Amino acid sequence: MHVEAAGLYFDYSKNRLTHATLALLCDLARQCGLPERRDAMFRGDPVNATEKRAALHTALRAPKGVKVVADGVDVVPEVHALLDRMADFARQVRNGQWRGYTGKPIRNVINIGIGGSDLGPAMACEALRHDSHAGLHMRFVSNIDPADLHEATRGLHAEETLFIVCSKSFRTFDTLTNARAARQWCVAQLGDERAVANHFVAVSSQAQAVAEFGIDTRHLFGLWDWVGGRYSMDSAIGLSTMIAIGPDNFHRLLAGFRAMDVHFQTAPLHHNMPVLHGLIAVWNNNFLGAETQAVLPYSHALRRLPAYLQQLVMESNGKHVTASGQQVPRPTSPIVWGEPGTNGQHSFFQLLHQGTRLAPCDFIGFCRTTTGQAAQHDLLMANLFAQSEALAFGKSGQELRDEGVPSEQIAQRVCEGNRPSNTVLADELSPFTLGALIALYEHSVFTQGVLWNIDSFDQWGVELGKVLAKRIAAELAAGDGAAMAHDSSTNMLIRRYRANASASGDLP
Repeated sequence: MHVEAAGLYFDYSKNRLTHATLALLCDLARQCGLPERRDAMFRGDPVNATEKRAALHTALRAPKGVKVVADGVDVVPEVHALLDRMADFARQVRNGQWRGYTGKPIRNVINIGIGGSDLGPAMACEALRHDSHAGLHMRFVSNIDPADLHEATRGLHAEETLFIVCSKSFRTFDTLTNARAARQWCVAQLGDERAVANHFVAVSSQAQAVAEFGIDTRHLFGLWDWVGGRYSMDSAIGLSTMIAIGPDNFHRLLAGFRAMDVHFQTAPLHHNMPVLHGLIAVWNNNFLGAETQAVLPYSHALRRLPAYLQQLVMESNGKHVTASGQQVPRPTSPIVWGEPGTNGQHSFFQLLHQGTRLAPCDFIGFCRTTTGQAAQHDLLMANLFAQSEALAFGKSGQELRDEGVPSEQIAQRVCEGNRPSNTVLADELSPFTLGALIALYEHSVFTQGVLWNIDSFDQWGVELGKVLAKRIAAELAAGDGAAMAHDSSTNMLIRRYRANASASGDLP
């Protein structure tokens, strides 16, 4: 029970299933139309049904010469034209040719975005720090809490700092609020609004809004409607990643994505890594009743991976109706959580081994370290293999008695085992490997969505809170005289906030 593809080795033998189970799950996938839906996605059909859009993130890593059509247009030439522009800009920043307003080279790059405009590049830059430019410091701002931007700019000089503002619509409230504050910080230091042209670039589909902000549209890197935010880290949203690791490594990242795309598109279902990963997730969720999925990278560099996958999985498949609007008759997305391996062992692994809830795990590890400290890396990997073995096989009361454990401690020390896990193993954490790993999860999410008959590419559930927040923000700005029409709890919370914030001078 293992499969290899795109430089990844996927061991799924420590799950509660047999070959017969897998054969039935593959039959289920065929009955749900997975091969046809997969082909439709790669073809550029509008698989995002509610928004009537294609989901062509796979075109972002298609090599030149491959034809991918959306709305009658081959998009691959456009993708490569944009990649060439990104590469030219990245080289200018990396070699010091791009200068700030006072003529100094850029030493700090701050990406301003949220959700898919932040989580992917933040995770990738952290994961590939070993491959990054030593003289450039990458920082990321997403939270509308002013403390986030304050910490990101602490100790920096505006004349050496470049901001990348990432927002497809250029209307995202959190991102634009932070971008305006960053512009104020920059202009306050440099004393001239014209400095914005040297210190701000944008990733967006809205040229007019970018120009109104004050960013020269020559420094605009575009996005397409057929790229969803959580699938966009290999689009222009990855500009910060390309600056950090360089264009050549960014293309290696794309090659890893592409290798897994080709495997997903061509391998038989029973030997298809993303399909098997997705089917096992459905099996654990719907048949075994597991409500969560732990992601446990035994790599400090991948410590942001669980947060990235939280959005990819839960924003994609956290749906309660089918693509046709009917109530889904079964649970959909698992709740994704996790931490780097040995850190988690000293916090929540107790629950994994002896808790009353079933929590399937994905272990991720690498055969070689990028630090050169092979002996210590051996200890890290010994822990990975030990934890997956312990979850699977546990320790019985008889084994404990044979070891001489006092009888009064037997019950407390028994580990039942039979707790499912997958292990993904690669030679080393490289740009290629990271691309393949992310594509594995992208296509696993798609597989799960097809079996649940939901639209994995829309996200209407995030809109309601945004609308209410804008309304409440206006009420807070209006002060005590503003009328409120919320529920009694929300009205009281707003009143209490007004009273205490105005007492400290923070509100008018």
